[in-house]
Amino acid sequence: MSSSSESSSPRHLIVVGAGVVGMLSALEMRRRGWRVSVFDRGQAAQESSWAGGGILSPILPWHYPQAVWTLAQASLPLYAALAPALAQSTGIDPELTPSGALVLDPDALTVGARWCADAGLTAMEMDAILRTRGPLHPGLLLPWIGQIRTPRLGRALAAQLRLDGVQLHEHTAVTGWCEHHGRIVGVVTAAGECRADAVLLTAGAWSGALAPVPVQPVRGQMLAIRAAPSRLKRIVLDRGRYLIPRRDGCILVGSTVEPGSFDKHTTAEARDELLAFATGLLGDEGLADAVEAHWTGLRPGSADGVPLIGEHPALPGLWVNTGHFRNGLVMAPASAVLLADLLCGVTPAIDARPYALEPGRL
Repeated sequence: MSSSSESSSPRHLIVVGAGVVGMLSALEMRRRGWRVSVFDRGQAAQESSWAGGGILSPILPWHYPQAVWTLAQASLPLYAALAPALAQSTGIDPELTPSGALVLDPDALTVGARWCADAGLTAMEMDAILRTRGPLHPGLLLPWIGQIRTPRLGRALAAQLRLDGVQLHEHTAVTGWCEHHGRIVGVVTAAGECRADAVLLTAGAWSGALAPVPVQPVRGQMLAIRAAPSRLKRIVLDRGRYLIPRRDGCILVGSTVEPGSFDKHTTAEARDELLAFATGLLGDEGLADAVEAHWTGLRPGSADGVPLIGEHPALPGLWVNTGHFRNGLVMAPASAVLLADLLCGVTPAIDARPYALEPGRL
């Protein structure tokens, strides 16, 4: 597997981690003329990228740092172009759906409405007729929030990698780095060494096991509930939890936030909590019998909730694009562009300083 870059050939990038962030970064660098190899310890997009609900907005964006919304906002038009392009080239439709979202949080009509006005985003007050238990109160409709089907997006991106000539090495764990004069120049795997001009770490919750980056796993548990396609039309957000209607009628219920463990087992306690949340909104007492699946995903949480994007100051040659927590999907396209700009020496359209691996963040 050993390889090296030559002055007469395209520069070579190795990407460690084939989630949505890693694959979009690989595609962006391939578009810029680099040769790209992607390694993943398992199958592409089968961890957090597969497990997430696919909401194309931070949940209650006014509760997040501005740096999170900056990447999320920049990603929305990129998804509008990406989804149909992937469907056409790969035959796999990621099902980008402009479903809108109804926010039922108590501060939605005050803090949320003000934030939307300041951001120039549409927000409409409407009766929260969905709620059937507890006090009825108005909700805030955000029609610009959409969703994407995460498993289909992952399959489409993996197919696009291959179509674009990216080498995808699945079930090939990176166990260490190749160094030369203090610089990272490649990776070590069970199959041997692979050398490159630069290495990009996009291993999500596992990033901290490979390099000194402050990323920890945050377990999230979700349910899928069988329902008629007409049962729910919009995403519903309520105090950090949500309902997501799919085109086929399935409703996703999420999610827990459990930091600090790589344990991917589901728990009866989380199932009961999520069912109680869904029942309180939908009013269906028989939801327990309609549960089709219960699963977990491990999100990569950073200490300040902002992703880490840039070259590692202690490991020259190692670049990082990780720590997106529960907003990796919505920030992924713009994160990939920002990383590619920095790696290629191009002045980014987005201020890169909030995402840099500064000593205070490491």
